[in-house]
Amino acid sequence: MRTGLDVTAIGGHDVRMLVAVLSDTHSPRHWTSCPSEVARQLRGVDLILHAGDVCTSPTLDELAGFAPVRVVLGNNDGPDVAAWGAEPTLETELDGLAVAMIHDSGPAAGRPARLRRRFPAADLVVFGHSHIPWDESVAGQRAFNPGSPTDRRRQPRGTIGLLRIENAKVTSARIVAVTPPP
Repeated sequence: MRTGLDVTAIGGHDVRMLVAVLSDTHSPRHWTSCPSEVARQLRGVDLILHAGDVCTSPTLDELAGFAPVRVVLGNNDGPDVAAWGAEPTLETELDGLAVAMIHDSGPAAGRPARLRRRFPAADLVVFGHSHIPWDESVAGQRAFNPGSPTDRRRQPRGTIGLLRIENAKVTSARIVAVTPPP
């Protein structure tokens, strides 16, 4: 496990962070090594958040070659991913922004209220599981799912997320396509 940056210690409001958000990489079935477009997007990020279903810990080692990684357990993750440091949920602070992560946020219907109950102090909740990109803010809490870079299912393209965090706020949130159109 790479330790590098202690993201819980980042609190100075002059800090600007570029955070890559991934989920559902499903290695080695869909991710045998970091796809070139994903690698291109990861160059220069300060932190990688992985919202689960990594499936094998070598993928986390590979991602840690780009930036420190924080990860939560997905329903397909085994003991090696847990041993790497993944927990069922994660709550941390990034430049004063309260961030929570969970793999499965449940169905889309009722999601904002459910996430607010589960993580009442979080400004941003990152999740995965559905493979469907999602970016919605309700009552001051943003819910963000980057989709999957490798297992797009019914989505037109594989995707990741990029967040810019400044002064305790998400100043930019993008879903970035990392596979060519079908």
